[in-house]
Amino acid sequence: MGIRKVSWNGKRVTVAGLGVSGIPAARVLHGLGAVVTVVNDGDDERSRAQGAELAAEGITVRLGDGDTLPEGTELVVTAPGWRPDKPLFAAAAEAGVEVWGDVELAWRLRGPDAAPWLAVTGTNGKTTTVRMLASILEAAGLRTAAVGNIGVSLLDAVLGEETYDVLAVELSSYQLHWAPSLRAHSAAVLNLAPDHLDWHGSMEAYAADKGRIYEGNTVACVYNAADKATEDLVREADVEEGCRAIGFTLSTPGPSQLGVVEGILVDRAFVENRQKQAQELAEVADVNPPAPHNIANALAAAALARAFGVEPKAVRDGLRSFRPDPHRIELVEEIEGVVYVDDSKATNTHAAEASLAAYDPIVWIAGGLAKGATFDELVTASAKRLRGVVLMGADRELIREALTRHAPEVPVVDLDRTDTGAMSEAVQEAARLARPGDTVLLAPACASMDMFANYNKRGEAFADAVRALATTGRG
Repeated sequence: MGIRKVSWNGKRVTVAGLGVSGIPAARVLHGLGAVVTVVNDGDDERSRAQGAELAAEGITVRLGDGDTLPEGTELVVTAPGWRPDKPLFAAAAEAGVEVWGDVELAWRLRGPDAAPWLAVTGTNGKTTTVRMLASILEAAGLRTAAVGNIGVSLLDAVLGEETYDVLAVELSSYQLHWAPSLRAHSAAVLNLAPDHLDWHGSMEAYAADKGRIYEGNTVACVYNAADKATEDLVREADVEEGCRAIGFTLSTPGPSQLGVVEGILVDRAFVENRQKQAQELAEVADVNPPAPHNIANALAAAALARAFGVEPKAVRDGLRSFRPDPHRIELVEEIEGVVYVDDSKATNTHAAEASLAAYDPIVWIAGGLAKGATFDELVTASAKRLRGVVLMGADRELIREALTRHAPEVPVVDLDRTDTGAMSEAVQEAARLARPGDTVLLAPACASMDMFANYNKRGEAFADAVRALATTGRG
């Protein structure tokens, strides 16, 4: 039963958390006639200002206590980042009260003629893939938007005045954890690597939450043929009869796969005779940038679009018109034959390894907050590509130790500083190590918050330092 058939008048709903998801959820529920109480751990100046706005609209706000379940609560709607082990959720379970995330709320609020969802998750590449998918769908003449953990909020998309033919939806593991009834038209898990394990508790729990995206798929479950864990999730999923497993690979594709043949992206899944036929979709050169992991993103996006019936020409046109977001393997400058690339978004080892695999030789700028990660596998996989390494940030010693073990011959500059000005010195040191034909690559493999507000600020500092270098020379 959809929520539109349920009377919300007087229903007592607790919204857990202010912020980008909690505030819209509270307003939507209040507008539906629910009696809404917002609880929030913080009681700072920003929270008080946000709470005052909601209170003026008739919404009860309780700051400084996000652990206690308000009396009479019939439903909890939580911000996705709230951990499952919060006392609030234990109290809800004991009281028999359901907990939904904002994605679950949006899914339940869809109308009878709502646009189907093409959903994407994975440890890395989600945003790029969803934006590629939206570009392909637009090239096919479809009314669409990139939504979810990106762009337009899902609540705005399903309740707004604009109508869509299909939605390209990015979903995080947090969001999927709190979305038990979500059923996508088709979905993709791009890859799986350890991340957010402090939140999920284990790799198994993290993977299980990612795998929720396949539940109830009707047409295609898209998986990464190079990442067996993603295929395993497809095998475990309870899907609609007739739903197919569709792989993507950087190699020659088999039947029911998309892949690459002699520089061409081809489809052997959505063709009449997939045993003998392949449909050309685009050239590798149409993917911007044509780094291996980005080609994989393009294949996943193409698979979801083809599952929705999009013609090959739209795949090509959509990929050609797509431009990646800043700080994702973004070319900044070429100076004296050395290329400088900003992949500040590579905040974990899996993303950094994919980035490092795209270039050779490399002077690597790395470091920051490790979030419990280890770096031996990353260094072992990338050692032969490294001309040199420049390290900075709070946990740089962990990377230095891995380099000592697995790449002792690679020169390392260890910057013993964590101020934002360290980036300028890092770029100068990288330029000193680099030779014409090399790539200086910012792929930190770590979070940024020890030195910068976020990965965007870190990437901007890198780009500014490179442009300053371009005006002064390498010295």
